[in-house]
This record gives sequence, C-alpha cells and structure tokens, in this order.
Amino acid sequence: MIKNKMMAVMLLFSVLLFAAVGCQKQEEGATSADTEKKQKVELVYVEWSTEVASTNVVRAVLQEKLGYEVELTPVSAAAMWQSIASGDADGMVAAWLPTTHGHYLEKMKDQVVDLGPNLDGTKIGLVVPSYVTIDSIEELDANAEKFNGKIIGIDPGAGLMSKTEKVIEEYGIENLELIGGSGATMTAALANAIKRDEWVVVTGWTPHWKFAQWDLKYLEDPKNVYGGAEQIHTIVRKGLKEDMPEVYRLLDNFEWTPENMQQVMVWNREEGAKPYENAKRWINENPEKVQSWLQ
Repeated sequence: MIKNKMMAVMLLFSVLLFAAVGCQKQEEGATSADTEKKQKVELVYVEWSTEVASTNVVRAVLQEKLGYEVELTPVSAAAMWQSIASGDADGMVAAWLPTTHGHYLEKMKDQVVDLGPNLDGTKIGLVVPSYVTIDSIEELDANAEKFNGKIIGIDPGAGLMSKTEKVIEEYGIENLELIGGSGATMTAALANAIKRDEWVVVTGWTPHWKFAQWDLKYLEDPKNVYGGAEQIHTIVRKGLKEDMPEVYRLLDNFEWTPENMQQVMVWNREEGAKPYENAKRWINENPEKVQSWLQ
C-alpha cells in the first residue's frame, strides 16, 4: 500500500516536473523569438554614393558594436519615405532637407519622426566641367546644341529630379530634355564627356566623389530654385523609440562631417571595394566619434 502511494507521488512529481520544464522551454522559446525579432533592424536608402557610405557606417556600428542584425534595402526616394511612414522600415539617414526631399516630409510629417541633421553642408544643382564656358543656368537654353539637348539626371523619383523639372520650367528651358537614369549612369556620362572634352550638364550634389575626381563647377542659380545649403537628416518610424530604444539612441546621436563621408566614398571608389568593409574600417579608425554616438 505504502509502495503504491510512493509510486503515485513519484509519478505526480514527474508529471509536474515535465510540465514545468515544458513551460520553461516555451517561455525561453518565446523570449528567443522576441529577442530575434527585436535584434533585426530594417534600414532603407537611395543608392547615391553619399547614402551608401552613411547607411553602411550606421549598419557597421549597429552590428559590430551593438550586436544587432541589420538589413539594408536600396529603394527609390519615394519608396524610402513611404516605407518608413508605413512602418515597414525602421529608419534612414538619407533625407536631404529642406529642399530636395522637402515635399516628402511635408506630405508625411505626421507619419514619421525627424531626428534632425546628421550632416551639414550639402548642396544640389546643375554641374558642368570647369572648361564649359557658361556659368549660369540662364545660359543653358541658348547653348542646348552643345549639350546635345540633354541634362543628364539620376533616378526619376529623386527630389533632385523634381527640383530640376522646376528649374526647367522657371528658367523657360525649351531645348534641353531631362534624362532619367541613376547615379552610376550620370557619372558614366560625365566621365565619357570629359574624356572627349565635350560639353555635358548633369544633376549634381555635394558631398560626392566626382568633385575629387574631376574639375567641376555648379551653374549659378539666380532664381534660387535649388535653394541654398542643405542638410542630411535622419528619419525613423513612429514607435521606434519605444520598440528599440538603443537603436533609436544611436540614430538620434549619429552625425558626421562632409570630410568624414568623403573619406568613405573615396574608399568605395577603389577597385573591388566593399562598402560594408570600408564602413567597418572607418569606425575602427574613428573610435572617439563612434563612442559619441553610443552614449
């Protein structure tokens, strides 16, 4: 009788122990899933050389210093803003304000969080080789034939392109067509023209490696359609501060100079360059700057 009672107690204990272990494993599994979900950060960017540099540097800090998994997605400017407004992406460090991306911010300002500038001293406009003998946008139309009737642009959804369309309208340019493409096709067209000592006009921005590569100049914009100096801002989705406070803090603290960015862009121009490896190199060579972002 006693033996049977002892066996029953042992059986009950085993059942309770098995149930407890199962619950613990379920809780651990849930915790792991939650951690895995929390650890993945989604960043979007436009494939401009500036944004390739900055976004990879942020990714390197998040992964190498804070241990997050980061996914980078190159998209158009419109899709970049929309993905953050909808919450599909966590953030970007690629918002050119107040001019280039100003219309996106105006449209989506209630759906995103603007963390302010991460870089000062940017500029946009129309760029020509220095040997081109005109100096103002006002002179473009009269010299359209020398430019083969083309203004070489970048991706059609870029704010720089919409501003250039406005420039064409404001200056009454009738004999040149704005040609869409990408940052790569724009610089390729510029390189080919310079090799042949031909006239070419492209949509341009600073910082950009092309100004270190060639002797270039901005055409004057007396109507100020392109605006003055700009900043690059960090934009994040609503709720990021509560969901990922550490990520939010880094993105809020992230800031650097045009010289910092230019260094990474120059490395990225080297044959066989890997932007993420160059980003890791930069953060390893600039520990004090990186530490200021982590505080």
